[in-house]
Amino acid sequence: MRKKLIAGNWKSNLAKSNAIQLAEAILEQGILVDFELAIFPPEIFIDSILEVVKSTVKVGAQNCSQYTEGAFTGETTALQLASAGVQMALAGHSERRHLFAETNEVVKLKIDKVLSAGLTPVFCCGEALETRKANEQNNWVEQQLEESLFHLTQADFSKVIIAYEPIWAIGTGVVATPKEAEEMHEFIRKKIAAKYDAATAESTRILYGGSVKADNAKALFSCPNIDGALVGGASLKANEFLAIANAAK
Repeated sequence: MRKKLIAGNWKSNLAKSNAIQLAEAILEQGILVDFELAIFPPEIFIDSILEVVKSTVKVGAQNCSQYTEGAFTGETTALQLASAGVQMALAGHSERRHLFAETNEVVKLKIDKVLSAGLTPVFCCGEALETRKANEQNNWVEQQLEESLFHLTQADFSKVIIAYEPIWAIGTGVVATPKEAEEMHEFIRKKIAAKYDAATAESTRILYGGSVKADNAKALFSCPNIDGALVGGASLKANEFLAIANAAK
């Protein structure tokens, strides 16, 4: 049985004091054992957030360098993140792809670095609205999987979490219907089974992301192939974030 994961991506929001208050509020309102929680704060606040949540909530980085080390001003490597106590790192979020021109090859390199540092990669994939309208979303996501993940051995792939985030639903208030989301999650799982094996596919957690809120989370989580959510704006309010998590019970 795959344990559901509810992950909050805080993006470039919050001052330090607000970030600490949010982490404290999440803890104060109770953590249940039916699911796992993870938060991805701005990198500069990671140390402070780790002090607050201890081991109760997993803490991840929103990004990491594709390089191991060296003269790359402004970059933070996976090894540096691991040394700071981070447990997870996002790779391939659509905002990184669109705003910072990250290709599938760059994402592949980041996945490799995250794994080599002993961290859990959360691989983000998903299509734009024009791709969905052209009914090419499956081909698009399959290409992302093949070019960024499917070079991994079965052992390394088994450490990866996948987050399907249709770009047209991120921050727009539009959410994929449970049927649309489930169809893509099932498609991804079938591709994993074809590449590796059925057991690997069955054990891989695939999250949904894209305007997830408390009022639509239950319907999404009731789908057999949806194993949680990567939450954006709604993760900036403890009540809303935990209401989404409680929908995973």
